[in-house]
Amino acid sequence: MLPPLKTVSAGLRRTTERLAAELARPGGATPAWSDLEWRLAMAAAVAHGVSPLLCKHSSWAHAQWRRFLEDQREHVAVRHATITALLAHIDARARAGGLAMTPLKGAALHALGVYDPGDRPMADIDLLIGEDDADAAAGLMHEIGYVPSFDHWRHRVFKPAAGVAPAVLGEHRDTPVNIELHTRIRERLPVSAIDITGRLLRREPEPGINAYPSRGALLAHLLLHAAGNLCGHSLRLIHLHDIALLARSMQPEEWIFLWRGGACWWAVPPLQMAERYYPGAVPEAVLATLARDCPRLLRSAFRRRTLTEVSCSALWLQAFPGIEWSRSLVDAARFAAGRVRPTAEKQRERADMARTQLWLRDGDWVTARQSRRIITWLTRRVPRMDIMHVVRLALAYATSEVGEEAAPGGREPARTVAERIEESSVRGRTESVRHPADLEPAAVAAQGGRFGARADLS
Repeated sequence: MLPPLKTVSAGLRRTTERLAAELARPGGATPAWSDLEWRLAMAAAVAHGVSPLLCKHSSWAHAQWRRFLEDQREHVAVRHATITALLAHIDARARAGGLAMTPLKGAALHALGVYDPGDRPMADIDLLIGEDDADAAAGLMHEIGYVPSFDHWRHRVFKPAAGVAPAVLGEHRDTPVNIELHTRIRERLPVSAIDITGRLLRREPEPGINAYPSRGALLAHLLLHAAGNLCGHSLRLIHLHDIALLARSMQPEEWIFLWRGGACWWAVPPLQMAERYYPGAVPEAVLATLARDCPRLLRSAFRRRTLTEVSCSALWLQAFPGIEWSRSLVDAARFAAGRVRPTAEKQRERADMARTQLWLRDGDWVTARQSRRIITWLTRRVPRMDIMHVVRLALAYATSEVGEEAAPGGREPARTVAERIEESSVRGRTESVRHPADLEPAAVAAQGGRFGARADLS
């Protein structure tokens, strides 16, 4: 039976903030949590995409928790091998077709060596292509066994022709890997679009896979992506971790990218959040320079904002999330009107999400009539469907480790865990991949997973 939602809400807040502190500064004492709190911690770790990193860096001594983290790290390692092989196959096809592509975010961070295989979940493969190459890229998707899933205002989503996502807690090797094709890199904050596409494209891209033009360009994209999630109250801890790791590797001159060609005022809130949870990651001079162009109300709003408050760990839906990002009263009015009376585009987006996302099948909130939604908003609080789906899975989660004692220090010897991960990675490669030229793409793509796509579903 599901605990009272008030209890779930408080538990998610406690566990989320404790996980964030442990990931930023590992070595804390094992929390004296109840069984419910440990399960809510599993839900929070999954929702925030940090289970494998906690496995690597945290030493909390709790048997079921350790086994869960190790299982997640193994699945992520297999997924990494799968996605790497799939990207190699796409690269070969794109080279042959004279098509330039840029893998985004997680794939780029792995390529730079920011993460080791198995550290960071990759929900899907994001590729930036030129607008004139959209049809050619769609054709390449067909060649590797992918079919259109749905169109979003930010991207076009393709899925494997075969493969069904298992209903499991967290990452799973058998969850299909979708591919998102982007011709623009942009976010609505909350209604006016910020577009940085021109700053992320290489001047003379080569056919095949290309890197970002600089680490500054990658950081700018991570910051804009985080800003969009902050605005929609869908930030994940992995977003802050990405920013902190990359920021700490930046040389002083590389930060200039953020204000060259127009100040990135929208970068201030995610940088404020990253600096709060990862002290010392962001130079004070960078924040001071960018803050000159950031609206005072927005800066003030995020001065003390917690991760829980701007993520799915905040259990309750809000009527006007992100309205503080409006840069004028006109924008704020447009945003509020769109929440009360959604546009046809927003209604199509909700329908597509309800059709394609497993976590939206637990209820009918997304597909309910707007009049019913408004009445519900006015009469009671509504829990978020994304985190409730994960909470239910966490409460039902069971492992053979329950009741067993954890190894000293809360973990197996590092060599043992590493061997298990390597074994899983090799198994994933040998089952799915012989050689990039001989790859069966649809079979390879049938592995992977994601917590849930970001969308305005409240």
